[in-house]
Amino acid sequence: MRTIFKLLMFLPYSFGADQEPKLLKAQEKSSSSMAISAMIACKFHQNASLDLRHYVQDIPDFPKPGILFRDISPMLRDPVGWADVMNRLGSLCDSLKPDLIVGIEARGFIVGMGLATQKKLGFVPVRKPGKLPGKVYGIDYALEYGTDRLEIHADAMRDQPKILVVDDLLATGGTASATADLVKKAGGQLVGCAFIVELTALGGRERLPDDIHVESLIHYS
Repeated sequence: MRTIFKLLMFLPYSFGADQEPKLLKAQEKSSSSMAISAMIACKFHQNASLDLRHYVQDIPDFPKPGILFRDISPMLRDPVGWADVMNRLGSLCDSLKPDLIVGIEARGFIVGMGLATQKKLGFVPVRKPGKLPGKVYGIDYALEYGTDRLEIHADAMRDQPKILVVDDLLATGGTASATADLVKKAGGQLVGCAFIVELTALGGRERLPDDIHVESLIHYS
């Protein structure tokens, strides 16, 4: 945004008559997107009540030495904590107005089905290869060592529905980014991604599309 503004200030005559309106329109579109995201975030955080960190258990050296695992099992076990999670994500749904919730295997199914049921929306699973019957769309994506694959039913995105992708955790962003690409490949309109926990130091948010709203309930640096 600042770069565009500086160009307009210091190079006012470097654009042709047909180029300047296009640049201004792009600037207006970007400003509008940022404003909408800011309003959603404000409304979202106004609905926050409990400190959800109290419902997350830290497990050292899992699944391998040197890793601190953030376990949401206590949150799932506590009806008050889980109800608060659903209420916050429900507020996000009210703002983004998705037609369907997409959940990523496996804990994304728990989050996604709970949210879809509460908001009376349909649910679509994104699964590991070979788990879905019938025709599917698939996408391969890179891991630290090797590759993995995700699949979705080929008819799940008919009529170009608006999609909110949910999962329990945003870490490096590889799986979430692949799911975003898969949703678009299948014909869906991705409007946002939501997570219970985000490990901000791993930069996963940066791998997600710039034109969608991304929200996490808990942040760990």
